[in-house]
Amino acid sequence: MTETVVTELRPDDSAPEQSGPSHDGAPSAFAEAEPVTQIIAIYGKGGIGKSFTLANLSYMLAQLGKKVLLIGCDPKSDTTSLLFGGRACPTILETSAKKKAAGDEVEISDVCFKRDGVFAMELGGPEVGRGCGGRGIIHGFEILERLGFHDWDFDYVLLDFLGDVVCGGFGLPIARDMCQKVVVVGANDLQSLYVANNVCSAVDYFRKLGGNVGVAGMLVNKDDGTGEAQAFAEAVGIPVLSALPYDEDIRRKSANYQIIGYPDGPWGPAFEALARNLCDAPPVQPIPLSQDDLIGLFDTEDGAAENVMVPAEPADMCAASKLDKPSLEVVYDTV
Repeated sequence: MTETVVTELRPDDSAPEQSGPSHDGAPSAFAEAEPVTQIIAIYGKGGIGKSFTLANLSYMLAQLGKKVLLIGCDPKSDTTSLLFGGRACPTILETSAKKKAAGDEVEISDVCFKRDGVFAMELGGPEVGRGCGGRGIIHGFEILERLGFHDWDFDYVLLDFLGDVVCGGFGLPIARDMCQKVVVVGANDLQSLYVANNVCSAVDYFRKLGGNVGVAGMLVNKDDGTGEAQAFAEAVGIPVLSALPYDEDIRRKSANYQIIGYPDGPWGPAFEALARNLCDAPPVQPIPLSQDDLIGLFDTEDGAAENVMVPAEPADMCAASKLDKPSLEVVYDTV
């Protein structure tokens, strides 16, 4: 079982000291070491707050002296908007289509923008009902490779993925070892933990096929203190990297596209703690839960064991007179 590290995040918290080795004995990611790009894919249910968290996390990493690339891989293209005060980045897919129609090639300056040390871009996706989002992700990464993605020099590349969609396009980083580790974002509700469990199942499946991607841990967002998300993390064997509280100040600033992950702000220590825990956390193979075990994390007055599943009969589906019809089957006597 992986040790669980829980960091409660409140405005007046102080970031933990991290000058020595990490909790698994490896050197701290912030210590002097060979420069190796950490590519981290973050998954979570739509609306759980992963894009807001990632924007602030990437900003904090940049303030700590790290070179960071944030890539939005969600068709909503809302990952990077917080960095630019609500302005949307031109997406890679849309820009590529326009350039191709004009007989031109996409350049990095067409799709990559920066603020205070954070480099940001959006893959984008098809319009509603006009294409496959997963195929769009695959095509977007093909364009990134042509732009030299594998040769870029960053300390951290953060990929923001929608977790509700289970198709192969959204599972690309896990299936093809495009990242070293995954972070799941969830809250104390069944739907977000269902998505987190699906992501753990994908990691477990590809690890058994010889893959190397592991789960670094879980971020509990909008934490109301009921503890289901922490119980889930313990059950699947991953650490809790941090817990962001359900707080009106965070909600209001998120709605106004305000960065809160800067060192001197009231929430700065919270995101610095998240950054350090995330960068030091090793990738582990989770143990996904069954549906019954996942539901069992939530206390209910009526347990599932008390509810009996009774099989339906044909007579339950329509009137009995409709079931008593002469057969049109021709039966031949045996000669």
